[in-house]
Amino acid sequence: MWLLMPILVTLLVIICLLMILTILMQRPKSEGLGAAFGGGLTDNLFGAQTTTVLTKFTVWLGGLFFALTLLISVLQVKVTAGPTAIQKQLMKAPSPAASPVTPSAPAK
Repeated sequence: MWLLMPILVTLLVIICLLMILTILMQRPKSEGLGAAFGGGLTDNLFGAQTTTVLTKFTVWLGGLFFALTLLISVLQVKVTAGPTAIQKQLMKAPSPAASPVTPSAPAK
């Protein structure tokens, strides 16, 4: 388990970087920032259907991002599950002795 968490976090960082790149490569509707980074370059590299390819790739990366994040959080909870330091102290503390209850006289 100690080796799995760093591998998953590294994979999550790689997916985040790929998502950043694919989102920046997508051509916006108004040709704003995409044209500044060479919007025609993506057409030459990936073909005329660049927007659909990049959109599908972004969706897949987003799904992988959420799945990995959920998996990492579940594994982290399983690793850290157990009594906390306060709970351990409370378990060690002696329980108070119960005092005997004496029946009182009925009130008249």
